[in-house]
Amino acid sequence: MDPTTATLAAQSLVIAGLDFADQADFADAKRGFVAGLADGAILTASGTKVWDLASYAFLDDAQAPASVNPSLWRMARLNMASGLFKVCDRVWQIRGLDLANMTIVEGDTGIIVIDTLTTCEVAAAAIALYFAHRPQRPIVAVIYTHSHSDHFGGVKGVIAETDRVPVIAPTGFMEAVGGENVLPGNAMARRAQFQFGGLLRQGPLGQVDAGLGKTTARGTQSLIAPTQLIRDPIETHVIDGVAIVFQLAPETEAPAEMHMFFPALGVLNIAENATRHLHNFLPLRGAVVRDPRMWAHYLAEAIDRFCPAATILVAQHHWPVWGADAVQDFLRSQHDLYKFIHDQSVRLLNLGRKPEEIAEEIALPEALARKFYLRGYYGTLKHNAKAVYQRYLGWYDGNPANLDRLPPTETARRSIAYMGGVDAAVAQAQTDFAAGDYRWVAQVMGQAVLADPGHAGARALLADAFEQLGFQAESATWRNAYLYGAQEMRHGKRDIPPRPMLAPDLVAGLPTDLLLDYLAVRLNPDRAGAAAISIDIDVTDRGEAWHLGLRNAVLACRPTHRGAPTRIACTRAALEALCLGAPGAEAGLTVSGDSSALAALLAMFDRFSMQFDVIAPDHRL
Repeated sequence: MDPTTATLAAQSLVIAGLDFADQADFADAKRGFVAGLADGAILTASGTKVWDLASYAFLDDAQAPASVNPSLWRMARLNMASGLFKVCDRVWQIRGLDLANMTIVEGDTGIIVIDTLTTCEVAAAAIALYFAHRPQRPIVAVIYTHSHSDHFGGVKGVIAETDRVPVIAPTGFMEAVGGENVLPGNAMARRAQFQFGGLLRQGPLGQVDAGLGKTTARGTQSLIAPTQLIRDPIETHVIDGVAIVFQLAPETEAPAEMHMFFPALGVLNIAENATRHLHNFLPLRGAVVRDPRMWAHYLAEAIDRFCPAATILVAQHHWPVWGADAVQDFLRSQHDLYKFIHDQSVRLLNLGRKPEEIAEEIALPEALARKFYLRGYYGTLKHNAKAVYQRYLGWYDGNPANLDRLPPTETARRSIAYMGGVDAAVAQAQTDFAAGDYRWVAQVMGQAVLADPGHAGARALLADAFEQLGFQAESATWRNAYLYGAQEMRHGKRDIPPRPMLAPDLVAGLPTDLLLDYLAVRLNPDRAGAAAISIDIDVTDRGEAWHLGLRNAVLACRPTHRGAPTRIACTRAALEALCLGAPGAEAGLTVSGDSSALAALLAMFDRFSMQFDVIAPDHRL
């Protein structure tokens, strides 16, 4: 439906509250531009598009439509700056070919590539764009700033493992890659559909941006394990004649992250800890809650250590900051933003406020709130405040009424019955919708569709409320979540062909104990019952020996054999197929001893389906 009167009023308040006449960011986002892709598209060898900026041509209009928050529209247009950019002598960035940036530093004989984007196809296009305008020289090192896939997944589009190029990363990198992406990976992938809006149509009524960039690139993800880890809080290395001061910043935007300062160039690379918006303490897709106190601490440390010598600041998203004073102001404001949210959320929880109360009460100081580069295009003040509460106090708000609540569907059925049934609830909600009370309508109709998934009126009204909330959202991720929720209410879940949940390179990089832990989280205790099983495993191509033991419906792995009556020999690849639930995976195993134990164990595992219910059981209108 069209934006309502209430939505038009909300957009007008945004226009009145911010300085849209300030166009400096548009000049900075294009500063140093050299060249872009001819048609803004990147294709696979078979012709499949993995990146397509042309689908965002509607953003050419400087005037925000009523269906998009004007501040988000501004950011979405800024994120259209795409191509090869010269930052300063010897430093270049490729931006707008993926969610993240690729930064290139020219050494004495070759180039240092910092972050390799999400997929091989876009990474290869990025490095080709650089070499189309710069001398063809060898890649002498690859640096991963942190452990999120949009910063390492394209590495094999830049180098091959056989090239033996040094790959440098912060300590804990591989553990963070495995821990954040594997065990909860199925649920994260489903939730990411809402966060990034990848299944929404691009346009003024659909997906316009992702906050960090346009969207995530498609294609082939890869991983080459680091050959060198930065382990000390501060380390200085010279790579191809370029001095780099590495500053570890663990447990900030990623579990393993680091900043870099180039003294001879005056360039500070702040990774993803100070980008041009408010970041996430807990993304909508889910993750371990990040520590904003330490986030602010490492930004302060960077200011003290590298400023005012840092005359240019680059990050692995968005565009740079030029000038020593501007760099310091930017970093101080970012530091103050994260510390304010942390400190005030903790103050309020110590006053007894609940998460929803904190989110409603907390407000940024005017000096911070009016800066575009601190706005909530990705994270938001509200859900970050709730994340602080969760980090310190967990899910329980202290009220015993919430200690053992009924499950959502049962709660919904009973609550709606108290309201007089779904029809009565919908009738009242329609009045609230007409008054512009979309948050409440979404909350109540969310209950209604759980109580009666096939009620067309409840689903339609919930979709309408989601849509208006999406139109008003300044956060790209909130907009995407609301609009994708509306799409699912109207059209049902998208049918997605079965596909591997994790990229083969990522799985191959996991330590075997973590791989076997993934097998353990697939165990269905009802099928396991009281069974006791003991199996020894030989991973033949790695020379590893493991033991799997099942007892009390708990599957645990231990190093070395334990004299089990069943023994399996297999390659690491065959073990990966088994743990991930690939059909027919047992054909790759050689079993000696009691083969019935393996057959019994394999019958106990669940297979995860990504398209599980999120809002309500599927029921297409």
